[in-house]
Amino acid sequence: MFDIKEEVKKLPLKPGVYIMHDAHDDIIYVGKAVKLKNRVSQYFQKNKNHTPKIRQMVAHVARFEYIVTDSEMEALVLENNLIKTHRPKYNTMLKDDKTYPYIKVTTNEDYPRVLLVRRMKKDGARYFGPFTSAQSVRDTIDLIQKIFMIRNCSKQLPRDIGKDRPCLYYHMGQCEAPCTGRVSKEEYRRHTDEALKFLEGNCEPVIEDLTARMNEAAASLEFEKAAGYRDLIESVRRIDQKQKITSSEMDDRDLIAFARDKDEAVVQVFFIRSGRIIGREHFYVTGVENEPDGLVIGAFAQQYYASAPFIPGTLMMQYEPADKELIEQWLTQASGHKVKIVVPVRGQKEKLIQLAYENAQIVLNKDREKIRLEEARTTGAVRELAGMLGIAEGIHRMEAFDISNTSGVESVGSMIVYEDGRPKRNAYRKFKIRTVKGPDDYKSMEEVLTRRFTHGLQERSEGAQQAKFAEFPDVIMMDGGRGQVNVALRVLENLGLAIPVCGMVKDDRHNTRGLYYNNQELPIDRHSELFKLITRMQDEAHRFAIEYHRSLRGKAQIHSVLDDIPGIGPARRRSLMQHFGDISKIRTASAEELAQADGMTRKSAEAVYNYFH
Repeated sequence: MFDIKEEVKKLPLKPGVYIMHDAHDDIIYVGKAVKLKNRVSQYFQKNKNHTPKIRQMVAHVARFEYIVTDSEMEALVLENNLIKTHRPKYNTMLKDDKTYPYIKVTTNEDYPRVLLVRRMKKDGARYFGPFTSAQSVRDTIDLIQKIFMIRNCSKQLPRDIGKDRPCLYYHMGQCEAPCTGRVSKEEYRRHTDEALKFLEGNCEPVIEDLTARMNEAAASLEFEKAAGYRDLIESVRRIDQKQKITSSEMDDRDLIAFARDKDEAVVQVFFIRSGRIIGREHFYVTGVENEPDGLVIGAFAQQYYASAPFIPGTLMMQYEPADKELIEQWLTQASGHKVKIVVPVRGQKEKLIQLAYENAQIVLNKDREKIRLEEARTTGAVRELAGMLGIAEGIHRMEAFDISNTSGVESVGSMIVYEDGRPKRNAYRKFKIRTVKGPDDYKSMEEVLTRRFTHGLQERSEGAQQAKFAEFPDVIMMDGGRGQVNVALRVLENLGLAIPVCGMVKDDRHNTRGLYYNNQELPIDRHSELFKLITRMQDEAHRFAIEYHRSLRGKAQIHSVLDDIPGIGPARRRSLMQHFGDISKIRTASAEELAQADGMTRKSAEAVYNYFH
């Protein structure tokens, strides 16, 4: 038995990370501390003025563990990693995990290329971005190739010069074919330098050069060529217009502001590179209700920049983040250059922060109704279920099971998982029934549940790294009434587990009519979100079982028809199917016709013919 008061006394006065677990041993909160003992003990002091979220979290803590670190900086990094891995319920969480495209110019090569990449590396190349639209990056790269004739192949030059003929891009006038030696290294490098200036935002020389080429082509009555230059000029101007000048200071910076509503927030980030806004993006953050503004924006910064491909030298924020100096120190170490966090209070910079906030508010207002409806159909429906079943600690994870067979042949079981009312498909599991002969759904379900929870107990005892069954549900949803529920309760009792089991009862027309729980049938409003959630879970469990059963049944049919014939192995089976198309044509073919398939001998053809006749 874990005695929280006694364990708190044992905590060291050292920096580290603490991890809170609930009664199901799920991680529900991760935090860092300069002094673990002081920080953790505060959670369990009754006279502390905690927020409602913290009070709720503390009420669910069954035990905690901790990891001592050498410094608060190490604790910050470890906290980030654990939050990203476990996504605890009560932490302020960044919901998005996006990667943004960059334009990479391989200036570290003798004949540079222009590429779209998702990560920056310290490889001597030049990077531009991040950009919020991959299509805009592709359009820009395409334009650079047309104007500056920069190659996009993967050949290693100068090693591969002269090995092949020029490619289609050379004949389209979009590459000077350095792979054939048609352009010198110096001339190609000059074109690359011009492309770099263009990417830096210096578009006027490009427009002037293209305009001169257009006029020259028009004067020579090459109107089609002139029209091509005209289109290129328009493309350059569109790209130039997107890069709005925001500051006379030509540095890189991110602007960060957010708008909140109850437990949700939208964070807006403006990406400024070389003094220009090159894009913006918004992110959803949960778990913000009653949290201070500085904690919300600090938690976002920690989680976003922990995996961001680029960290600019300046982060302009709407509020000063909690642990500002520590975050600056961490970002400086992570980026390899000094990073400072500033909170503008006046002038153009403050107006830009206000603009970012207004954009976040617009997104939040637009999505508020969508968020409300999504919450109602997922977590709202789960709360309704928890209230109906009297599960005071709430429901996070639900598992539903189903059996599928055809007259007892190739019986299979499915296990689907819903977390907070949403399907978690990477946690689905399927079982091929091993011990039951014939169409006995109760015995089949008993085997499935026994295997599922036996695996889970074994993984828990062994501390398996790649655990597939170690996480247990808060409630089991059985596709059936009293009989299926009793099967599940018997399995759990034999294994020493106490998990609520609820039956999803159907009427004579196979429509859900209620729930069977604690020997009672509970009616459900057919128009409620809970009713819709249960129906979705039943349909999903049935679909997953049917798909698995069909795949096994199809394999079994192919095996029973062809693989049981002496002399017909996988190669000849494939050959017959490719030659005839389906089993029915093989069944009616003569021995002479069967022998015409690749790899078939007279003897093997007669074996197939004799098998069917």
